[in-house]
Amino acid sequence: MKNLFIILLVFLTTIGVGFSQQIKPIPNLEIPKLKPNEVVIKHYAYSLSYNQPNKQANWVAYELTSDETNSTFKRANKFVQDPLVKSGTSDDQDYAASGYDKGHLAPAGDMCWSATSMKESFYYSNMSPQLPGFNRGVWKRAEELVRNWAREYKSVYIVTGPILTSGLKSIGHDRVTIPKYFYKVILEYNASGIKGIGFIIPNLSSREPLQSFAVTIDSVEKVTGIDFFPLLPDAQEKVIESTLNLKEWSWVKPKTARSKN
Repeated sequence: MKNLFIILLVFLTTIGVGFSQQIKPIPNLEIPKLKPNEVVIKHYAYSLSYNQPNKQANWVAYELTSDETNSTFKRANKFVQDPLVKSGTSDDQDYAASGYDKGHLAPAGDMCWSATSMKESFYYSNMSPQLPGFNRGVWKRAEELVRNWAREYKSVYIVTGPILTSGLKSIGHDRVTIPKYFYKVILEYNASGIKGIGFIIPNLSSREPLQSFAVTIDSVEKVTGIDFFPLLPDAQEKVIESTLNLKEWSWVKPKTARSKN
């Protein structure tokens, strides 16, 4: 009976029901568990793991706070190679006449809180080939929704990237892999509440509601092979990543962005 009570208490605390205790900050909570020989590249605004054979990131991770969403640094629109990727990244020629957008993983709209963060958002290490209808449509809607969650829940931890599998086509002289799917995993972990959600979205145009792409974080881990939020207490991580409750999240229509991200 005692064990059952403990399990129930962990579950209620994890999903934010009746949650009142103080949450202790966990440094680098957004960083996934590293694989052997995997290196984290840390920028001012986000961190990433670069996949050299595929010429794009395995994941890009960062915390987004409510205050950061209220800043308005001008969009940079200057795509440049990442100076911290010593092996080199993709470039303009890879995307020229390819039919694919230079699609942001960490969107410029999340990085408008400083000149440095905005500049970093246009590194090619933060880009992945995305069809225009995807990048400017359903992916943009997902970015705006997550930004609204950061405003509403005070802060969220975000990890996003392509789902890289064997046999994918590529573009350009650097053979930049074209993902068929992209993912986002979102964690709220603060005094306002504790909960998590994932998205797996095909690299295609879609008018489907974002709820139709929502999955558990466990589901994203299964298809990517990435262990998200490993610094969470084990009991919390188990429940957060296996639970999907759409009613816990606000699905209000995001405000229209000024420009594509």
